[in-house]
Amino acid sequence: MAGITASQVKELRERTGAGMMECKRALVDSDGDIDIAIENMRKAGLAKADKKAGRVAAEGLIVVASTEDGHAAAVVEVNCETDFVAKNEDFRHFADELGQLVLEESPADSETLLALSLASGDNVEQSRRELIAKIGENISIRRFVRFQSDDGRVSSYRHGTRIGVLVEMKGGDEDLGRDIAMHVAASRPDYVRPDEVPAEVLAKEREILGAQAKESGKPDNIVEKMVEGRLHKYLRETTLLGQPFVKNPDQDIESLLKSADAQVIRFTRFELGEGIERKSGDFAEEVMAQVRGG
Repeated sequence: MAGITASQVKELRERTGAGMMECKRALVDSDGDIDIAIENMRKAGLAKADKKAGRVAAEGLIVVASTEDGHAAAVVEVNCETDFVAKNEDFRHFADELGQLVLEESPADSETLLALSLASGDNVEQSRRELIAKIGENISIRRFVRFQSDDGRVSSYRHGTRIGVLVEMKGGDEDLGRDIAMHVAASRPDYVRPDEVPAEVLAKEREILGAQAKESGKPDNIVEKMVEGRLHKYLRETTLLGQPFVKNPDQDIESLLKSADAQVIRFTRFELGEGIERKSGDFAEEVMAQVRGG
C-alpha cells in the first residue's frame, strides 16, 4: 500500500460505501487515482450483479407514494433475497426513491423506469446493479402501478411493508377511501363488481361447482339450483362490492358506497413475494453450507 494514504482510503469509502480493504485494493490497483479506482469498482460491481441475477428474490418492500391533492398514487414492489436486507437503510432509500419516481414520472413500463435518473444522477438500472454489488444480494424491481384520477381521488394504504393498496374512487371522502383500501388489503377481492369477472373464469368455476353438486346424487334441476346458489356466493366472496365490510360485517361494501354516494372505479393490491416460487431451504442455510464447504 505504498503511497496510498489513509485520507485517500477514507475519501473512497465515503464516495462508494465500500469496505476498507476493498478500497485499499482498488487504490493500489489504480496507483492512488481515486476516480479510476471508482470506475474499476463500478465495473467489478456490475459483474457481481450479473452473477446474482438468477437468485430468487422474494423478500423486500412494498412502497406507496401519493400526491398531496389525492389525485394520484403509486405502489411499487422491490425485492431482495432476505428480510435482513429489506431493513437495510440503502435498500429502503432506493425503494422509497423508486416510489416517488413512479409517482412523478409515470413510466409506461419497466424498461422506461430503469432508464430514468435518480437524485444521484445515475439511472435506476445502474443504481440497482451497484446496490447489488454493495449489499451482496440480488435486487429486482418486480412491478409497479400508478393511478391518476382527475375527477375523483386515489386512496392508498400500506400494511407494514408487505401489502400495498391503491383505490380509485369517485365521491366519498378521504376517510372512506382509506377504509376501502384497508378492506382490500384485508379481504383480497379479485374484482370490483361481478361483470368484471372474465367469462372463462365463470365457466371454469361453474364446471367445478357442477361436478361437486352432482356428487350429492340429487336430481338435475336441484343440482342446477345448487350450482347457481354457490356461484352467487363465489361472486360475493371474490368481488369487492359483494364482500362484508371488515369494520362492519353486517354491511357489504356496495351498500357502504351507496350510503356515501361513492363509486369504486378500480383497485390494485400488491403483496410482497406473491406468486414467486421460492427455493427450498433458506438463505442462512445456503451461507452455512458455503462456510462448511470452504
